[in-house]
Amino acid sequence: MTKFMLLNGPNLNLLGKREPEIYGSNTLEDIEKKLIELTKLEECELISYQSNAEHELVDKIHTAKELDVKCIIINPGALTHSSIALRDALSGVNIPFIEVHISNIYAREDFRKKSFLSDIAEGVISGLGVKGYELALLKAIDKFN
Repeated sequence: MTKFMLLNGPNLNLLGKREPEIYGSNTLEDIEKKLIELTKLEECELISYQSNAEHELVDKIHTAKELDVKCIIINPGALTHSSIALRDALSGVNIPFIEVHISNIYAREDFRKKSFLSDIAEGVISGLGVKGYELALLKAIDKFN
């Protein structure tokens, strides 16, 4: 069974409560539930994890290699703009990944316009709301299943 990994970074546990005018009303649980439904339809498995700690996300990326994950879908949150450690971990395991952002990071504050991950990502989805997660998973299933 093909495995995919969904990683969510800092503050994404607050989805549905945090700045709904930017991030919408869906919770992370809502998003995960929808993605699990999609993977079941395609006879795949989704491993999902959220952390506010950079080192825990790095550890999960390392684990992805051991679990034979075919593609990682990651919303690194604010770590997008600051984490060389995430970049190195993703490069180190050599697993394709899709970077997802609920808001359009390129239409926000200047500091949000730089991603340490985009240039090594399989693809980037930004600004399509929570639908971006579904699109990323569908692309991963199409390409790696």
